[in-house]
Amino acid sequence: MRLISFRNQSKTRIGVIKEDKILDVQALHEKYKNQISVDSFEFPTDLKQLIEMNEKSIPYVEQLIESHGRENLDHSFSLSEVEIMAPISQPEKIICVGLNYLDHCKETGLEPPLSPVIFSKYANAIIGEKEAIEIPVNSEQVDFEAELVVVIGKEAKRITEEEAAEYIFGYTIMNDVSARDHQFSDGQWTRGKSADTFAPIGPAIVTKGQVVDPHNLDISLKLNGEVMQQSNTKNLIFRIPYIVSYLSQSMTLKPGDLIATGTPPGVGMGREPKVWLKDGDRVSITIENIGTLSNTVEKVRVTQKT
Repeated sequence: MRLISFRNQSKTRIGVIKEDKILDVQALHEKYKNQISVDSFEFPTDLKQLIEMNEKSIPYVEQLIESHGRENLDHSFSLSEVEIMAPISQPEKIICVGLNYLDHCKETGLEPPLSPVIFSKYANAIIGEKEAIEIPVNSEQVDFEAELVVVIGKEAKRITEEEAAEYIFGYTIMNDVSARDHQFSDGQWTRGKSADTFAPIGPAIVTKGQVVDPHNLDISLKLNGEVMQQSNTKNLIFRIPYIVSYLSQSMTLKPGDLIATGTPPGVGMGREPKVWLKDGDRVSITIENIGTLSNTVEKVRVTQKT
């Protein structure tokens, strides 16, 4: 399934994308709840809650869609009729893996790491599809990074690589926007990675059953229509089961946690001349079987107080 959060008439809803339509899952629940045999549970109000309850909620949602039928247009919207939100706006953790493509290491002038390079972003950075990435007033070197994101499906603590797939709910896309001037002047990455709007995510979370092999997905980023990054997730240095297991040895992973797996070569700071995001730019990331995440760019301007 392709699950989204969307807003219609000022209400945020859970949706499933079917072909070119969005099905309102909560509306389907109200319509069919008495017709489906299911263990009693309180239906989730947002996508994070649905993930937390996935062993019950996902089979139920599948039954709702089956009951609704392919041709039924009730409780459905076209993509143009709604505002697509970030699928998860308040995860407990946004964990990122740096330097996880060999060619990206080369373009940064750094040696490939012997173990995963881990850093974090914060929820204030999350925005959704078509929202604007804001260039902070105090930065002139804002960069783009296309990344495949793992969405954790249930609590994971000290699990093995072999067990990792059991704890993954699905996958989405993130642009790991980075203020390089802050990142390198600070000597660590927190401020440069966690400015407001620096984590566009979405538009959908694709459940893991829909992704045959997460280590063989084409990934690309276009800036104003020009391809800047292009690779395949088979080039990851540290593979997803290893990353999930590695992190779980130190921290308990929770449902809805997001793990960004690293970016391929082609980022702005690796180019000559360097390419920084500017006011009016359009950035889109496409990952095979996952979708396309598109955002505009705006420069924050300080208005003078009178």
